[in-house]
Amino acid sequence: MPKRALDSGKLARLVNHGPTVLVTSAHTGRDNIITLAWCMPVSIRPPMVGVAIAPARFSHDLIRDSGEFTVNVPHAGLLDAVWRCGTVSGRDGDKFAASGLTRCEPSVIGAPLIDECIAHIECRVDSAPVAGDHTVFMGTAVAASVEDGAFDGRLTLRDRHHTLHHLGGSEFLTSAGEIISAA
Repeated sequence: MPKRALDSGKLARLVNHGPTVLVTSAHTGRDNIITLAWCMPVSIRPPMVGVAIAPARFSHDLIRDSGEFTVNVPHAGLLDAVWRCGTVSGRDGDKFAASGLTRCEPSVIGAPLIDECIAHIECRVDSAPVAGDHTVFMGTAVAASVEDGAFDGRLTLRDRHHTLHHLGGSEFLTSAGEIISAA
C-alpha cells in the first residue's frame, strides 16, 4: 500500500491508543517479526517509542545487536498474521513467509517494514533499560510513514484501519469494539 511521510511530531499518535504492533528487526542477514502488546510513546522531543521484549525472544538479540527496530501498526484484518507472528519463533524459520506478510524497504534503517500494515515507525535504539523480566528498548524515531486515508492528525480507526488490542490469550478487541479470537 502506498505510504506518505509523517511529521515526527505526530508519530506518538500512531500508538497512543495502545494497539498490538508487529516489530521488525534485522541483523547479519536475519530478520524477524515479533507481535507485541507492550509498545508506547516515551518522548515527543525527540520523538521516541519504547517496546518491551523478554531476553529469551529471538528479536531481543536482533534489536540489541543491530541497535534498530521498526514498529509496524497492523489493521484488524491481519489478525491471523499477527497471531502467527506471536506464536511461532523466528529462530525456526522465516516469519514473513509463515505469516504471508510482505517485506518492504525501510527508508532509513535496516529493519524491514511490513507492507500490509497501516503505519510504520523506524527507530534507532537510544537506551535499553531492564525492567523486571523484560528489556525496554527506547528508540528514537528516524522515520515514520502512514497509509493514505489512515491518518488525519491521528489514526482514523475507521473502515479498514481498525487496530487490534490484545485482551489476553487469543482474544483481541478491535478499535471498532468487536471482540475477535485468533484461535
